[in-house]
Amino acid sequence: MALGARLPTMSNYREYVEAGSLLSYGPNVTDLFHRAAEYVDKILRGAKPANLPVEQPTKFELIVNLNTAKALGMTIPDAFLLRADEVIE
Repeated sequence: MALGARLPTMSNYREYVEAGSLLSYGPNVTDLFHRAAEYVDKILRGAKPANLPVEQPTKFELIVNLNTAKALGMTIPDAFLLRADEVIE
């Protein structure tokens, strides 16, 4: 719908960019799952959940969909594309 209305969209999940959103910037979900598994391991080995620190994401990724940019008539600067973790063409 957004593409039909010629509106650029941004998300925090890479799957939306793969489906046609212009770009995403957010935590790497795979990394979050790995870190959650480490917590589960610690708890199963006897650690008390109340004693485990609360953590925030540390690994973020920027993904740009150039196909969507072209469909919207947008030009993404090269400097921005160089900073992207992944560019979908």
